[in-house]
Amino acid sequence: MYHLRAAGVSLVLNARGVVLHWGADLGDLPTAFAESQVPAIPPSSIDVPLRLSLLPTAGEGWSGRAALAGHRAGRPAGTLRVAGLQASENTITVRTENADGGLHVTTEIELSPEGVLRLRHHLVNHGPGDFELAALDVLLPVPPSAAEVLDFTGLWAHERRPQRSTLRQGVWSRESRHGRPGHDDAFLLMAGEPGFGFRSGRVWALHVAWSGDKRIWAERSALGPSVAGAGELLAPGEIRLAEGDSYTTPWVVAVFSDSGIDGLSDRLHPWIRSRRVLEKPRPVVLNTWEAVYFDQSLPRLTALVDAAAEVGAERFVLDDGWFTGRRDDRRALGDWHVDPGVWPDGLHPLIARVHAAGMDFGLWVEPEMISPDSVLARSYPSWILGPASALTWRFQRVLDLANPDAYAYILGRLTDLLSEYPIAFLKWDHNRDLLEPGASHRQTAALHRLLAELRVAFPQLEIESCASGGARVDLGILEHVDRFWTSDTNDPLDRQHIQRWTGVLIPPEFLGGHLGAGTAHVTGRTSALGFRLATALFGHAGIEWDVSRASAADRALIAAWTAEYKRLRPLLHSGAVVRADSPDPAVLLHGVVAQDRSSAVFALVTLDSPAAALPPPIRFPGLDPARHYEVRPLGHPPRVVQDAPPPWLATGSITLPGRVLSEVGLPAPLLAPEQAALFTLTATS
Repeated sequence: MYHLRAAGVSLVLNARGVVLHWGADLGDLPTAFAESQVPAIPPSSIDVPLRLSLLPTAGEGWSGRAALAGHRAGRPAGTLRVAGLQASENTITVRTENADGGLHVTTEIELSPEGVLRLRHHLVNHGPGDFELAALDVLLPVPPSAAEVLDFTGLWAHERRPQRSTLRQGVWSRESRHGRPGHDDAFLLMAGEPGFGFRSGRVWALHVAWSGDKRIWAERSALGPSVAGAGELLAPGEIRLAEGDSYTTPWVVAVFSDSGIDGLSDRLHPWIRSRRVLEKPRPVVLNTWEAVYFDQSLPRLTALVDAAAEVGAERFVLDDGWFTGRRDDRRALGDWHVDPGVWPDGLHPLIARVHAAGMDFGLWVEPEMISPDSVLARSYPSWILGPASALTWRFQRVLDLANPDAYAYILGRLTDLLSEYPIAFLKWDHNRDLLEPGASHRQTAALHRLLAELRVAFPQLEIESCASGGARVDLGILEHVDRFWTSDTNDPLDRQHIQRWTGVLIPPEFLGGHLGAGTAHVTGRTSALGFRLATALFGHAGIEWDVSRASAADRALIAAWTAEYKRLRPLLHSGAVVRADSPDPAVLLHGVVAQDRSSAVFALVTLDSPAAALPPPIRFPGLDPARHYEVRPLGHPPRVVQDAPPPWLATGSITLPGRVLSEVGLPAPLLAPEQAALFTLTATS
């Protein structure tokens, strides 16, 4: 028997590679535990107890979705048998092979100190002949109590829409065929006790750390077991292994929580932070896209640089429109040379102005794409993925990065740009689906290799993953990037939901959130400045607005906001993210609590008109119940609809025990719809 334990989590395997338990820590186990878990044999079934290995197939009596599928000249892969196991304090390696020895699978299992489980398989074809792989997935058991499933769907500018369903007998399966995770990515599949929320209920969750096609599912079998599974989604013929060839699956990240959805974040965020250590504070960004679009010139952008510096920006990012012939979104992708007609002296004068204003410089690129109307496409049409008749999307096609010549060209152009100019940051965009069956694996693998090469050559470079907004947010690409563009919308009403749910998996310092113009460019909805500022605060904050044309009063408020962001940045980007369960969907409460629980910052948000004249009290989760906290309002006062505020708020502050603030709470101000009130909490004892 093999038992991994960490941070209140146990994973137990027997000598046959059967997962006996994944969930709450079981403590020290007697040797009799493994035999104690052997089930009965029901009538009209296989004549031995049904036990699910790490790679269950029909040969074991499992009639559910198999973990391994494929064939060699029409002969199925068959059942795998354990050939060896090795274990250390936090890892288990299981070696399996099929009956004829032609297939060998090594399964790696890791349990981190935070209680995060990672699993992947490595398949080697020892022949004879080719083996065509159809699927190689990770499956883990979940208990019968995990009877409700929550995952996500979405659209452009409306990512991470949660959807819940009861897990009945059968399969709830989500598949992505975009060549990227997509705006409708299932993202994080959670199976939990019915009614689980942010602060309560046991939950088991899976995420596929992969930036291409994938699938993730939960299954409840009439035979009895329930499982959660995930892996890369392979097209027919996409992975064909010659004798001696191998294939390694993406990592599947598995997390258990006995304290609701926030308990998942309590494990995931520290684990991600331990693996992706940020070397310096997240700078306040000004991105030029919604400020100027394609209207680029040195005089136009000089005014924006000066205004950005005035309001406290620390990074200036030049978005789309800087390269040869790119005057709109219908041409020139692939021609990655600075346009001499727009920038006769190159980007040097602009960058010098940015540096003189105390900011570093970033640049937008979309290296995986090519415009049919481009010098590159006319010169090398064979570098375009798919047939000439294939559909365009946003007037562009995909560059085949699996083509060595196309790959070398892109690596060379990026290297030249990064060598000529002091570029601190690349906003790396990806504005369409592949729509080419069988290309996802090789394109995604080439992308990850390209990013890795650039990071080695330019170790100080920071890269943002943007894919029409949040269509490529995953832990696979996070090994190579420093930031995600969470969504193309800067509308704070939509952003509240998108950031709330994306932040379950991804820590806030990796999620870009920008202050947009008063009227959102994507939705056309007008929002108060205070609401926009409060929404953009909780993440890697930035600005995407022509602040050179903002009023002096607005610029002063933005400057005060950036100063508060910089003051709160150590807390926002290291603390525990907490979210309250609200009985009223129009009212949200979320915040960040310091790891030592000495301080916190919270936002009370009204998305719509509250259901009651007096909304529920503000109950602040995550505090130390034994300490006292001073609660103070922060920032620009929101619009309220009340004859008088709660007395504690009128006096400016109040000090109460953490237990009282969490269990009883404080009377809430009566916020108008689409408003946010910010509060700081500081421990006084």
